[in-house]
Amino acid sequence: MLFWILIGLVIVQRLVELRVARRNERLLLAKGAFEAGKSHYPYMVAMHAAFFLCLVMEVLLLHRPPSPIWLPLLAVFLAMQVLRVWCLASLREFWNTKIIILPGANVVRRGPYKWLRHPNYVIVTTELLVLPLLYQAYFTAALFALLNAWMLSVRIPAEEKALRKATDYNERFGPARTGEP
Repeated sequence: MLFWILIGLVIVQRLVELRVARRNERLLLAKGAFEAGKSHYPYMVAMHAAFFLCLVMEVLLLHRPPSPIWLPLLAVFLAMQVLRVWCLASLREFWNTKIIILPGANVVRRGPYKWLRHPNYVIVTTELLVLPLLYQAYFTAALFALLNAWMLSVRIPAEEKALRKATDYNERFGPARTGEP
C-alpha cells in the first residue's frame, strides 16, 4: 500500500511539473525563446515513463519488499524533493523539462545554481537510484542509472551549447574547453 502511495505521489508531482513546464514554455516562446535538443526529448520522456513501468513491474512481479534501510533512503528521496522545489523556484519561468533558451537572458545565479551548473540533473539521477532501492528493485536501479547516464551525456552538452550560444553562460563559466560543445 505504501508503495502505491509513494509512486502515485511521484507521478502526480511529475504531471504537475509537466503543466508548469508547458506554461513556462509558452511564456518563453512568446518572448522569442527557442527550443534546443528537440531530437532527444522524446527519448527522455520515454525513458522516464519506462522507469515507472519497470519499477512497478519489478516490485510487483518479483514481490520486492521494502529495503532494510528504507528509512534513510526515504529521507534522501524527500530531501531531493525539497531540492527539486528549490530548483524550480530558483529558475522560475526558466524551469522546463525541455531545453528552452531565451536569447540574451542572464544565466540564473540564485538558489542551488550558485554552486552547481545542473543541480536538477543531480536530483533526477539520485531519484532514479533511490526510488528503486527503496524496494530492492536492483534491476530497475541499474538499468535506469545507465540509461540516465546516456541521456545526460546527450542532454547536458546540448543544453550547454545552446546556453553558450544565446546567453551569458560563457561569462559565468568561461568559454568551452576543447572537446566541449
